[in-house]
Amino acid sequence: MTDTDTDTESSATTITVLSDTHSADGHELDGDVLRAVRNADVVIHAGDFTSSAAFEALQDECAALFAVHGNADSAAVRDRLPAARVVEAGGVRFAVTHRRDGGETGLAMFGRSRDADVVVSGHTHRPTAVRTDDCLLLNPGSYAQPRGHRPGYAVLETADGDSDSDTDGPTLTGEIREPTGELVESVVV
Repeated sequence: MTDTDTDTESSATTITVLSDTHSADGHELDGDVLRAVRNADVVIHAGDFTSSAAFEALQDECAALFAVHGNADSAAVRDRLPAARVVEAGGVRFAVTHRRDGGETGLAMFGRSRDADVVVSGHTHRPTAVRTDDCLLLNPGSYAQPRGHRPGYAVLETADGDSDSDTDGPTLTGEIREPTGELVESVVV
């Protein structure tokens, strides 16, 4: 799969976003984050499974998994996953990468070059959502290894645009949450 391939999942309404699993044994999911993965129409993972066992264990829990590899992934994972991809889910276009040089500016340029509504990235292990002029930059953080940051994952919901609003297409709302369910940040696109 190449950087510009597009995966389409048109009927999806619930999207769970993960990154930075860093596991040798399995997906490390439990509680609310495990339920979010199992209940999602689409799961997007921004890389650093570390092992094939972690990738395959997560894949077994998902209806549809769209992932990229990260800098800490084994050669076996890197061979199976692209470095970047575009996913269309619920009428929303996601550009997915583990990291990009240039911080927020580099991520925004990555999203703009792919006509993305949302750029999903990982690497920092810090859950954040930043609105730019062009798109939302979403880093769900790491639910398994937060490395001094709050642990996190995101759950997003798509809905058709309101005919009374300025929104032409679907709207996207959601939350970054800790694995315990505690709210980190709300997201609206």
